[in-house]
Amino acid sequence: MKIGCPTEIKPQEYRVGVTPNAAQEAVSQGHEVFIQSGAGLGAGFDDAAYVAAGAKIIDTAEEIFAKAEMIVKVKEPQPVERKMLREGQLLFTYLHLAPDPEQTKDLLASGCTAIAYETVTDRTGGLPLLAPMSEVAGRLAPQVGAWTLQKANGGRGVLMGGVPGVGPARVIVIGGGVVGTHAAKIAAGMGADVTVLDRSLPRLRYLDDVFGGTFNTGYSSAGLLEELLPLADMVIGAVLIPGAAAPKLVRRDQFGMMKPGAVLVDVAIDQGGCFETSRATTHQDPIYEIDGIMHYCVANMPGAVARTSTLALGNATMPFMLALAKKGWKQACADDPHLLNGLNVHAGQLTYEAVGTALGMKTVDPKSLI
Repeated sequence: MKIGCPTEIKPQEYRVGVTPNAAQEAVSQGHEVFIQSGAGLGAGFDDAAYVAAGAKIIDTAEEIFAKAEMIVKVKEPQPVERKMLREGQLLFTYLHLAPDPEQTKDLLASGCTAIAYETVTDRTGGLPLLAPMSEVAGRLAPQVGAWTLQKANGGRGVLMGGVPGVGPARVIVIGGGVVGTHAAKIAAGMGADVTVLDRSLPRLRYLDDVFGGTFNTGYSSAGLLEELLPLADMVIGAVLIPGAAAPKLVRRDQFGMMKPGAVLVDVAIDQGGCFETSRATTHQDPIYEIDGIMHYCVANMPGAVARTSTLALGNATMPFMLALAKKGWKQACADDPHLLNGLNVHAGQLTYEAVGTALGMKTVDPKSLI
């Protein structure tokens, strides 16, 4: 198969979809790999590293899209990229379609087959291609939240770990999954007083067994959240409903009960955000204030640590990319029902029910396509 990897063009996105190691694996299995010139520079991979791996360097994205049978990216295709997709072409990347009707319509109109990293599953019910970026985003969330909490940035001016005689910041983490667990570990490691909320009792038991004493846990409910919001210096939104729009868990009318300069970090922003006032921001202009509450809602948080993120993502996506290249999408998905769960769009049809529900669009059963 001809595999193409264009340079990411979303603002401040420095990751790359194919690492030199992944390119080398693909080439060794008989595939052709086309990398756009400079695509890996943001993650520390120059063109020479790809050439050494056996890949071919292509000057423009237009040539990549024209040559490749499979496009491998990191972020969802931007409008100019969606125009270059064609019928029968395979797209393998993060899509996050539920809050993005325009992208969904363009992908359907292109006739391409699109497999989304974020809805591929594994035997344990996990999301193996979302997990590495969730780990990165979770670990970044307290770091960027602490920066936002600084007075010069509009925050309360509270130090995460406090100092002797002065208490630490109070941090609420909503969601005890991969993002929430990593966020809580780092925030607690910074010395903050951390409480993790989740609605799964088995998950809360797990967190308490493994991290007991490191941070507190609570059963997530509207009532408990209202009790905790007035105490919080930082709230980290870490909820995920796979493939679906994130629920809105903190309302604007609740800001009045919060401390002025408190910080909301919305890691669910790719799926529409879990705070009522969330809107996607960029690394260049990451924060904004509403009613005295600071918001950090960067939609590609892991892009800030592009090398770590690219290596972590590449480790996870490479086996699936190689299976798709070797077998074609239909046979690969027939052989692996977890990969089939990643299918979101095929030949003008929407194939992921949660996206259809979020957008009010008809879906077809992906099993009927293989």
